[in-house]
Amino acid sequence: MNEKFFSLPEEKQQRIINGGFAVFSQNSYQKSSMNEIAQQAQISKSLLFFYFRNKRELYLYLWKEACRLTLEYLDAYHCYEPTDLFEMMERGMNAKMDLMEKYPYIANFAIRAFYEKNSQVQGEIHASYQEIFHRKANFALARVNREVFHPGLDLSMMYRQMFLASEGYLWEMLQQGGPDRERMRRDFVQLLKFWKTTYLREDKR
Repeated sequence: MNEKFFSLPEEKQQRIINGGFAVFSQNSYQKSSMNEIAQQAQISKSLLFFYFRNKRELYLYLWKEACRLTLEYLDAYHCYEPTDLFEMMERGMNAKMDLMEKYPYIANFAIRAFYEKNSQVQGEIHASYQEIFHRKANFALARVNREVFHPGLDLSMMYRQMFLASEGYLWEMLQQGGPDRERMRRDFVQLLKFWKTTYLREDKR
């Protein structure tokens, strides 16, 4: 990657990033083209290749950028400060909704990238995903008040189940044409209510 990319004005960087998110979120890695991304970003294809040597380099940069932006927003929303796991998750949902205001295709891209089967990118993405998942889980579970949950509950398993359910919900939304942010807010509130009923002691709900 050409470091001169980071010297570009933020608005131009954002156009290129959003152009990549948009194209890669609509097609598989193989079927996406640098020409389409350049058109979305309103720059020439030759200039795009000046900043990124090839499609793989751009794709992996976008994946890492999606991860970085997500963690940055989670930190800005103080998502891991409460001891209430469900408050953490609600703050996380609000952070991601606001992130999608600036990067409308970031969620679509991240979900499609997670399910991408192309061997050129699959291994690195899955390794990165596992590292980030475990880091987030460790942050959350290190602070959570365990006394409010049913005795003997495996909190690590519960967290993983809720995380995968959330990812599955995003994938379902993607199949229906992309995330509807207001609908997602409403649905996630209902999911939180269901999880509280399922996992919390009756006197702590």
